[in-house]
Amino acid sequence: MEDIDAIAVLQDPVRRRLYEYVVAQGREVGRNEAAEATGVARTLAAHHLDKLTGAGLLESGSRRLSGRSGPGAGRPAKVYTRARGERSVSLPARDYRTAAELLAEAAELAGLDAGLCAAARRRGESLRGPAGPCGGLGEAVEVLAARGYEPYLEGVEGEGGPVVRMRNCPFHAVAESFPPLVCGMNLALLEGLLGTEGPVRARMDARPGECCVVVEASKNNDD
Repeated sequence: MEDIDAIAVLQDPVRRRLYEYVVAQGREVGRNEAAEATGVARTLAAHHLDKLTGAGLLESGSRRLSGRSGPGAGRPAKVYTRARGERSVSLPARDYRTAAELLAEAAELAGLDAGLCAAARRRGESLRGPAGPCGGLGEAVEVLAARGYEPYLEGVEGEGGPVVRMRNCPFHAVAESFPPLVCGMNLALLEGLLGTEGPVRARMDARPGECCVVVEASKNNDD
C-alpha cells in the first residue's frame, strides 16, 4: 500500500482515535480495551483496528490477556501495537533522509561531533525563545509532545523519582545508521530546548524502541 493510501485510512475520526490510543500505550492492546477507551462498540473497534492493520499502521498478534496458561486460561485474544515502519508523504517528492544520512556520514568521518552538538544546543535555545528553562516535568512533557517525541512519565516518588521517557525519536531513521552522532545531537538539542539551569535535565538512557534521551528532575532541585 502506498504511504498516501495508508495515511488516508486515518481520515475516519473513530479510526484515528483508536490508532492514537494504541500508539500512546506503548504495548499490546486488546480489542476490548481499545473499544472501552475510545467509547465505541467492540465490533466497531475490531473492524477499524483490522483496517489499520491492513494499512500497515498497526501490527496484530494474539495472546491470552489473562496472563494464565493451560486449561481454563481462555482463548488467545487479538492484540495490536504500532507498526515499526515509517510512513510519510511529500508533494512533490523530496528525499531529506538521504541528505541527512550523507551529512551525518560526512560529520562523523570529519570528527565534527562537538560542532554538531554545539549547533544543536543553539537550535534548541532558539526554539525555546525568550522563555526561561523548563519549569518541571509536566511542562517538559508538553514541550516534548509538541516536538513529536511522544513523552510519558515513568516511575513514582520514592523509587528514584519519575522520569520522562519518549516513545518516538524524530531522528530515528538517521540515528539507526549513526547512533553516537545523532543521539549526541539529540541530547544537545533537548538541553537547549529545556534549559540546563532549571529544575529538569536531559540525559542519555537508551532503551530499545524508544528515544535515547530521558528527562528527570535536576539533582540540585529540592522540589
